[in-house]
Amino acid sequence: MTTTDQPAPTLDASEAPDAAPDDAPEPRNDRLLYGLSAGHGVKHFGQGAVLLLIPELKATLGLSDIAVGAMFGARDASSGLTNIPAGLLTDMYRHRVPLLLMVSMTFVGIGYLMIGLSSWYWLTLVALMVIGAGTSLWHAPAFSELAVRYPERRGFAMAAHSTGAQIGNTTAPVGIGLLLGGISYFGVEWAGLDWRTVALLLVVPAFVTVFVILARFKGGSPEDHADISLSQYLTASGRLLRNPAVLAQALLHALRGASHNSIQLFLVIYMAEELAYSDLAIGFHVSLLTLAGIGSTPILGMLSDRLGRRVVSTASMAAIALFVLGFLWADDGWMLTVNVILLGVFLFSIMPVIVAAAMDATDVGSEGTSVAVLFAGGSLIGAVAPAVAGAINTSWNFDGVVIFVATLAAVGALISLVAPRGRPTPV
Repeated sequence: MTTTDQPAPTLDASEAPDAAPDDAPEPRNDRLLYGLSAGHGVKHFGQGAVLLLIPELKATLGLSDIAVGAMFGARDASSGLTNIPAGLLTDMYRHRVPLLLMVSMTFVGIGYLMIGLSSWYWLTLVALMVIGAGTSLWHAPAFSELAVRYPERRGFAMAAHSTGAQIGNTTAPVGIGLLLGGISYFGVEWAGLDWRTVALLLVVPAFVTVFVILARFKGGSPEDHADISLSQYLTASGRLLRNPAVLAQALLHALRGASHNSIQLFLVIYMAEELAYSDLAIGFHVSLLTLAGIGSTPILGMLSDRLGRRVVSTASMAAIALFVLGFLWADDGWMLTVNVILLGVFLFSIMPVIVAAAMDATDVGSEGTSVAVLFAGGSLIGAVAPAVAGAINTSWNFDGVVIFVATLAAVGALISLVAPRGRPTPV
């Protein structure tokens, strides 16, 4: 078996993304794309909000850095394992995609309900695992649906979907920071809310999204899909798990995710404990990590459609390593703020390009499983990173975390540079 990229009319064959299969359905309109993107934004609002709760939760429960890292590692492990049944169900029951999306948001709501009611470390850890499972259940049905519906604009479709996530990631920290820290401005005085109350409020958007999906897609998926049998699924999955291009993207996704989770988590702790920033200031800086990505995500997606996935993902992972190292000297004030913005151009924005590269290497009918492999492998491999970063932060402070994360990103850039691309072809 050898692995090559499908040629595109104006590109070098070794770098161009795969052409769409002749029998792939053409997209009829973009309502599905923007609807899934909006739901993805709500999901990431809930996913990102927990970061702002961490300093309060850590202080209330008396947790160490390692304990906090372990909670997020457990969340990532749960997220990874959940992708496996999500991929199976997506490919076998294509017409049940709306139901899977409803279950996804229900889990997110239940997780925040548990956090709001918990005074116990282990129950909070389980709550994060429930949230992790819920967020992962969204990926396989949503990304695979977009890959099938938009074969000629796959990079852009993945990027548009992820732009919704960027909007959720950007608005959550500022909104939650305001709710926690209150406001004192022009005579307006408000002390804010207790973190448990904020956690309970986060149940509302999750369940509202469930009811919107139910009302919008109560008749099933907006397009008819042919289900496949278990034997067909297992055969296709076996081929997928022997596909070096998909496995390489799963590893790259793991390193990107580990870099993102580790630097984001301990940047929040660094700003809270070392720099004594307010909740609102912390939320503002976390928002900046994704604000720039709202514009850069679709640009990187379109560039990957035109120039090829390899050049875009390699350059982006190298930029992540560079700007993470920037925290060694940009450690406070306006320099830290600028460095956060520069890092945010690439930190999350490259993820849809990695997903598109995996879709390029996936046979028709196995899209859900491909997404599952990508996110499961990424979450499971990356699950240890927050705990390792916690131990490093305890021993060598935030500078140690910076060097650790920059190393992960640099290894990712190297893997992106040499990774096989496209569908395997017989020798």
